[in-house]
Amino acid sequence: MFDKILIANRGEIALRILRAAKELGIATVAVHSTADADAMHVRLADESVCIGPPAARDSYLNIPSIIAACEITGADAVHPGYGFLSENARFAEVLAHHEIGFIGPKAEHIRIMGDKIEAKRTALKLGIPCVPGSEGGVETGEEAKRVAAEIGYPVLVKAASGGGGRGMKVARTEADLDQAIGMARSEAKAAFGDDSVYLEKYLEKPRHIEVQVLGDGAGGAVHLAERDCSLQRRHQKVWEEGGSPALNEAMRAEIGGICANAMKKLGYLGAGTVEFLYEDGRFYFIEMNTRIQVEHPVTEMITGIDLVNEQIRVAAGAPLSVAQEDIRVEGHAIECRINAEDPETFRPSPGQITYYHPPGGLGVRVDSAAFQGYRIPPNYDSLIGKLIVHGRTRNECLMRLRRALDEFVIDGVDTTLPLFRALVRNQDVQNGMYDIHWLETALASGDLKT
Repeated sequence: MFDKILIANRGEIALRILRAAKELGIATVAVHSTADADAMHVRLADESVCIGPPAARDSYLNIPSIIAACEITGADAVHPGYGFLSENARFAEVLAHHEIGFIGPKAEHIRIMGDKIEAKRTALKLGIPCVPGSEGGVETGEEAKRVAAEIGYPVLVKAASGGGGRGMKVARTEADLDQAIGMARSEAKAAFGDDSVYLEKYLEKPRHIEVQVLGDGAGGAVHLAERDCSLQRRHQKVWEEGGSPALNEAMRAEIGGICANAMKKLGYLGAGTVEFLYEDGRFYFIEMNTRIQVEHPVTEMITGIDLVNEQIRVAAGAPLSVAQEDIRVEGHAIECRINAEDPETFRPSPGQITYYHPPGGLGVRVDSAAFQGYRIPPNYDSLIGKLIVHGRTRNECLMRLRRALDEFVIDGVDTTLPLFRALVRNQDVQNGMYDIHWLETALASGDLKT
């Protein structure tokens, strides 16, 4: 086991990792920018090191500074959390060169899954069902038109690198295709430095279903059921739940088994999430995230398995602590991402939290690094924290979530709490009748009042 872990992240995920490490008896090092000097994970860590000014490129993305912090403190492993350097294969390789453990997948798997085209090729080889589309990148307009005609319109033009909805454009007819490709290339180049694009069949009303997997790097792997992340805005997840209201036990076992078997063949190490679009009873692979997810607490609540603990253990060379037959899904869980944003315009709302009262009670969990008096810096994402609620049934979970949301008080900044209070009372949401376009449509039409 590791003696000391450096946490190369900030906010709630840094605090989440710190707690897991402490429960394993491992010393912790917090790195931070000058903007985060008073952050909760910095206060609670055994040691802390300032690695630069507020801009992420000069601190949390600064690999030499993080390596230096490891050497100064004697940390023998790094947990990257999510975002920042968590899916940077070069970072994993640099750590290995300095004989520092990386609590995450092998660099080769990060690199494969970070390239959407190569990820799709790999998924097909591993037996994972994929969306019909081009075999690789499309270089010319004529090639794109040929592929689009074969798979049928509408088609989705997607950036080979990156994510978060950038570099994605829909072409409903051949007349739209050239413009869609041009816009996708431009966005992809600006965001990721790579203007490669490929085509996929555009599904009209799919759900977003993702399967949580764990691997030990030596051919052992399990799945921990699925999460439904269909409530999205601008391709960003807002509300996640497990299990999906759209799946039954047979579907869950089938797609979970496919993913676990694929990870065994790949020799995958650590936590990962295989993401799908689901429509008309069929799953279509879209990507794999080679890190812990923001929404991982949903899975922890329904399985009772500490995913971050497992990440640390397998990275240190231990086998998985559970076999597939040991994993039981019990009850239902929902997570709401509470952001410092205007609930109507979604503009960021940095500033000082003047009053903070999180909810509590049976089945209620709040993952947050916020506290009364905490100043939310403008330099990073606007996530304040995550409210996760568990119940024996989906209906019980919804009623508990409604109660917890009404208890949650955050003053001093605008938050998205009103959005979730509206969602939990909405009939479509209560019935589980939504797809990836539902939220944006409801907001645009005024049907969802915040």
